[in-house]
Amino acid sequence: MRIAEIDALEREASRHLAGHIPAAIGLRHSIHRSPCLGGEETETRSLIEAALGVTGVPVAEGMYVRVGPASGPSVAVRAELDALPIQEKSGRAWSSERPGAAHLCGHDVHAAALAAAAMTLRELEIPIGFVAAYQPREEVMPSGARDFVASDEFRGNEIQAMLGLHLQPALPSGHISSIPGPVNASADDFEIRIAGRAAHGAYPHRGNDPIVAAAAIVQAVQQLVSRRIDPMTPAVVTIGRLRAGDSNNQIPGEATLGGTVRSYHEGDRGFLQAELGQVARSVAGAYGCEAEVVFSQGEPVLHNDPELTASIAAALEDDGAVQAEPFRSCGSDDFAFYCEIFPSLMIFVGVGDGHADSPGLHNPAFAPDDDLVEVLARMMLRAYFAVVRNNPQLMFDQKELHA
Repeated sequence: MRIAEIDALEREASRHLAGHIPAAIGLRHSIHRSPCLGGEETETRSLIEAALGVTGVPVAEGMYVRVGPASGPSVAVRAELDALPIQEKSGRAWSSERPGAAHLCGHDVHAAALAAAAMTLRELEIPIGFVAAYQPREEVMPSGARDFVASDEFRGNEIQAMLGLHLQPALPSGHISSIPGPVNASADDFEIRIAGRAAHGAYPHRGNDPIVAAAAIVQAVQQLVSRRIDPMTPAVVTIGRLRAGDSNNQIPGEATLGGTVRSYHEGDRGFLQAELGQVARSVAGAYGCEAEVVFSQGEPVLHNDPELTASIAAALEDDGAVQAEPFRSCGSDDFAFYCEIFPSLMIFVGVGDGHADSPGLHNPAFAPDDDLVEVLARMMLRAYFAVVRNNPQLMFDQKELHA
């Protein structure tokens, strides 16, 4: 197969895709109406299998579907299945019909676009495999991505490139951010349990107040980033939860703090965990209390592969995509686990309208337009052919390819 033949095949794929978009939008509406929370996605998986007309290879509550050659090298694209435990307020005709659950992060769009791309490539004689990876539990732990990278069946697909596309309201509509290196932070949750001594609120000297200790710990840990981490390296320590007591006039015997640690450097990640524990214990001790810190390890840093990023970014730009200002954040995504195993790329796709008060990810009103299903599906196809075209060693002899 020569370059001209690959180009012709890509043009044919573009024509075929248009015929699958109505069904893909219908799938998007079905998924959106019936959201499934993390760990409960088997119904969503069944909706996608019905739309594709195939039974996928199960991985936990998710699955993958391979089209094209049944063995040999492949390109994989990840889409997420899980919804969020939030009540939707978008007003869409196809809004969630399940109280307290909704697709407010774009996962319904990602899943529908991937179905359209898979249905398109299934109709063609493509040179290497295309793997549609429908992953559960992106929003909750334990991570669904870890299940996929641990699956012998999934890894047996000889994946040469792993791709993710994610809607991003922080970027203008029509723009993308596809850049090498770290683009999302590692994310680890923690809980600090502070043990004091209960007493009546009128006699504080008879107790050791864990609430006062907790307040001091909240203040102290803020100095870890501002004074212990290189300011050129992003890092965040956030306390998002404080629980203590049941009475206005009673000093409780214990208090708990909960939070998250984010960083762009694995060394900082370990340092912050160790120092946070030391600070919490020392500060609690100064107030006559004891502190225990328990960490829940989350996602690693998400690194985009430089070579893969360069080839796909160029292909998307040739197809009319506009590169926005480089987008990085201390948000996290378990797509990072794929990055540790395969050459991988996360592409952020802008859906912002320039208004500061527009709904963002995880907002009850976030429900982007249906036309994004086709936008993402076309990018998936473009990325697939970019991998084929820029990695001739996967299938072709160099001399034959350029003859």
